[in-house]
Amino acid sequence: MKYSYKLSDAIHLLSYLDIYKDGDLSSRAIASSIESNPSIVRQLMSDLRKANIIETQKGKVAPKLAKNPKDISLYDVYQAINMDHNLLHIDPKTNPQCIVGNNIQDTLTHYYNEIEDLAYMRMKQITLADIIGDILEREKSKKVGD
Repeated sequence: MKYSYKLSDAIHLLSYLDIYKDGDLSSRAIASSIESNPSIVRQLMSDLRKANIIETQKGKVAPKLAKNPKDISLYDVYQAINMDHNLLHIDPKTNPQCIVGNNIQDTLTHYYNEIEDLAYMRMKQITLADIIGDILEREKSKKVGD
């Protein structure tokens, strides 16, 4: 099974833009933090720019958030990135001659839709400001422990 890290990487990228707003904001620097490829960072930036979550200027390495972090929800980021937007997936190939195989897709669709609706509702409540605040608090706690 292949997992997508696009949402995680997009949130990482946005957090980086805010925390390091006065630093190196090149795709190479951001990719180094994500431990990814600069081309992947540029693709994520393109998706986020199209959704008006970040602003970029041609010929200038100065991407920035287009909104206050408290006005960017995880759901906004999730919708912005180009990926499969189903959290849960149902096996499309089951045996229609079996009671379970013939009914499992419709049954799971009902429950999976309910779960996804709840997840989306929660994602709309969590903001980028929450994520950034948690990152900075964890970093502060680590320094106190040193």
